[in-house]
Amino acid sequence: MPKLIRLYITQVLIGFAISAVFVALLLWANVANLAHLVTQTDGGFIALFALWFLNGIVFAGVQFGISIMRMAQDEDGGGGGKRDALPILPSQAVPVKVANKAR
Repeated sequence: MPKLIRLYITQVLIGFAISAVFVALLLWANVANLAHLVTQTDGGFIALFALWFLNGIVFAGVQFGISIMRMAQDEDGGGGGKRDALPILPSQAVPVKVANKAR
């Protein structure tokens, strides 16, 4: 299996695990009376699955994006310039000639 595919699968699994922890904390803290809604309504487990799955997609994407961005290497080792202050030049009016044409 290519390294990038293995990296993607592991980051997706980590993202969905983080989502499971997040949803468990939401239910434990009973945010917006969510624990009661999930346990006492007929479609509560579907809502719980949707909450876990959709948060899992978000957390997996963020997890994979962070891991890819951390792989970047500094190509030239440059510092990105001297960070000198830009000179502020005084503004001056410039005369412009306008031809006067009769209609």
